[in-house]
Amino acid sequence: MSQQTALRRRGLELIGQLHGEHAGAGMIAEMQRICPDFADMTIDWAIGTIMDRPGLDLLTRELILVASCVTLGHAMPQLRAHAEAALQVGASREQIIETVLQLTFYAGGPAVRNSLVLLDQVFIEWENAQSKQN
Repeated sequence: MSQQTALRRRGLELIGQLHGEHAGAGMIAEMQRICPDFADMTIDWAIGTIMDRPGLDLLTRELILVASCVTLGHAMPQLRAHAEAALQVGASREQIIETVLQLTFYAGGPAVRNSLVLLDQVFIEWENAQSKQN
């Protein structure tokens, strides 16, 4: 198996583990239509290589990505995807909220506030999905 094929396989496995059919998978599907090369780079490099590196567990990586999206202030679709992925790998609601609150003085009040509003929607959807599974 070539290295490219292995990266693609691992990237797709991680997307399934982290995102299932949620926002992250949807954003990749959008890119497949618009710019397949960017979708390929995301799967192979960002997911198959960077997310699969040793040294940090997936929960820590996802909380870092949540923080990064909040700090950017305009990455709401990505924040949704990474918050869902964080929940998927075991983050609690409190861990995600505390990650966001930690950024108040770094990202600014508006970015934190807007992120918390979006996260409220994510948590409601997540809890509804979990109750349907049980």
